[in-house]
Amino acid sequence: MEESATVHGDVSYRIGLNGLMTDMYQIRMAYTYFKTGKHTDRGIFEAFFRKAPFGGEFTIFCGLREVLLFLENFRLEDSHIEYLRKTMKFEDEEFYKWLKTINAKEVKVYAIQEGSLVFPRVPVMIVEGPLAIVQWLETPILNLINFASLVATNAARMRKAAGPTKSLMEFGLRRAQGPDGALTATQYSYVGGFDSTSNVFGGFAYGIPVVGTMAHAYVTSFQSLESAKDATLNGKSLYETTLKYRELLGYTKTNDSELGAFIAYAWQNPNSFFGLVDTYDTLKSGVPNFIVVSLALFELGYKPVGFRLDSGDLAVISVQSRELLRQVAEKQNVPGLAKIIISASNDINEAALLELQQKGHEIDSFGIGTNLVTCQKQPALGMVYKLSLIHI
Repeated sequence: MEESATVHGDVSYRIGLNGLMTDMYQIRMAYTYFKTGKHTDRGIFEAFFRKAPFGGEFTIFCGLREVLLFLENFRLEDSHIEYLRKTMKFEDEEFYKWLKTINAKEVKVYAIQEGSLVFPRVPVMIVEGPLAIVQWLETPILNLINFASLVATNAARMRKAAGPTKSLMEFGLRRAQGPDGALTATQYSYVGGFDSTSNVFGGFAYGIPVVGTMAHAYVTSFQSLESAKDATLNGKSLYETTLKYRELLGYTKTNDSELGAFIAYAWQNPNSFFGLVDTYDTLKSGVPNFIVVSLALFELGYKPVGFRLDSGDLAVISVQSRELLRQVAEKQNVPGLAKIIISASNDINEAALLELQQKGHEIDSFGIGTNLVTCQKQPALGMVYKLSLIHI
């Protein structure tokens, strides 16, 4: 179910992140600083937030690594300077010559350790350097720490609501605000306490375990049980072994095409069989079909992983599903079946996690997408960057 990747060095995967990634007024102020001789004055800015997000008391500070990587490579390309020449139309040619020399070598950053709890009005980062440069850096620095800290905090709150023993999977790639928003959410939800991601590139980039189950489209793409009739493992028929348990347990009225989809998936992924059981009828078809395929896998020397619930009353259905697993495990003397992972998804948020805790459930892991990566409850943190001291 999980596969780890290696972090590929000190590389930033931020899309379009370069020296020109700032607000236009920063450049006009830089020109004014330059013309009045203030561009080399030493300025000190503080980054902080005034109110913790989500009505809470804390924030998880994140984004520092990306800031440091950005500063290490901060400069303007010739094409950037030519664009500014055409767009801003500054008269002093010396300013454009200065732009070719700018970098962050004289900039000093003092920051709280990334991943730490931080609180309102306490600076998370102090940036010191030439006034024109540290002013210019306001926008990219805030861009890199605002959402990173927000999504990490959102993840931490969901971790607290779910409890320490539950597995949390980030499923937000398809709902995030573009590729960069998706990567940021993947990276910093992991910092905030999530265990894994469905984002394969996120796993590649940051060494985060990647996970996945199957889609409803996969299940419905199978038209019959016979589509899996050639399934064999270790020289034995997975197909026939599954049908044996189906007959033995009396599950002969479950959906045939769903069972065919499960057998085919288990055939090609015998040690990673993770089913989606609510395509047709969760308790009358999906879970029974998962059980008979799992029993066949156990008999043939493999270990199924679990199944995902994606609709209905998740608390009630998880309890009923677990009871069915336990009954069959005891009856067939296959204790591993009772320990199968039950996963749940379907628009889960912090409030839903708390409600599930109150109701009681048998869910082992949660796949959370939209409400995690878009931070629907509060879509912005509001970090600010203020001049606190200047040395003339």
